[in-house]
Amino acid sequence: MSEQMVYLDGEFVPLAEAKISVLDHGVLYGDGIFEGIRAYGGRVFKLEDHMNRFFSAAKALNLKLTLDKAAITKVVLESCRRNNIVDGYVRLVCTRGADGLGLYPKPTGHAPRLFCIAGQVALYPEEAYARGLKVVTSSYRRNKATIVDPQIKSLNYLNNILASIEAHRYGADEALMLNEDGIVTECTGDNVFMIKDGIISTPPVWLGTLDGITRQSVIKIAKKMGLDIREVPFTHYNLLNSDEAFLTGTAAEIIALTELDGQKIGNGVAGALTMRLLAAFREYTRQAENGAKI
Repeated sequence: MSEQMVYLDGEFVPLAEAKISVLDHGVLYGDGIFEGIRAYGGRVFKLEDHMNRFFSAAKALNLKLTLDKAAITKVVLESCRRNNIVDGYVRLVCTRGADGLGLYPKPTGHAPRLFCIAGQVALYPEEAYARGLKVVTSSYRRNKATIVDPQIKSLNYLNNILASIEAHRYGADEALMLNEDGIVTECTGDNVFMIKDGIISTPPVWLGTLDGITRQSVIKIAKKMGLDIREVPFTHYNLLNSDEAFLTGTAAEIIALTELDGQKIGNGVAGALTMRLLAAFREYTRQAENGAKI
């Protein structure tokens, strides 16, 4: 197998040589943004949507990207080519750059640093998609939009990381995060959906969730299938008493939530509608119009 190549500030270098300064604001303060992107069948899935979210996050952080959308799109595609990606995962990252130990990033400091890693990811084994995930409710509340808006996919994921550590401490696969009012927002790395009496519900992004690319795709697919899908707030009680529940994310795709805080959701295995949506989503990812050719 050839050595993995990483794009870093205008050139491709071997993974072992892809290094950034210890003074980089991304290292010191989590000051930067990222995207997790999937490739299916030689096409990068929803690349334009990922680029739009990447640039929106940069604007929210006043992070001045040195390349435009077209150029960064080419970086992602070339990263896949250099690493022979047909089905894989891409991590696109931009940090504020290196500028000493000070908190304030001076305008005269180092330009933002862009890097792109193309490789493989397998978040859950295939059998987990039939079995579903065990989830516990985290004691950590999701960041409010008045602090750091969860719609910004920033490098500062400490809120999510602490909840994930807590979940694994209790033997769970994922953690459910509520907002300060006790309303369901999302999990540490996935959006949340519930199904009750045939109605599919997911929290609106203004409650404190990332507007996930997979989430957007599932909403489109469900509508095309003629299903009743709504973006509405709901509580832990509603989720616990749902007929089915599932999570969505770039790495996870669609995976059932079958146990919450030690109690079964529905009959405790992936539900029929969840599996229908998973099959439809996987077909959707292979459609040419939904991906940029590598």
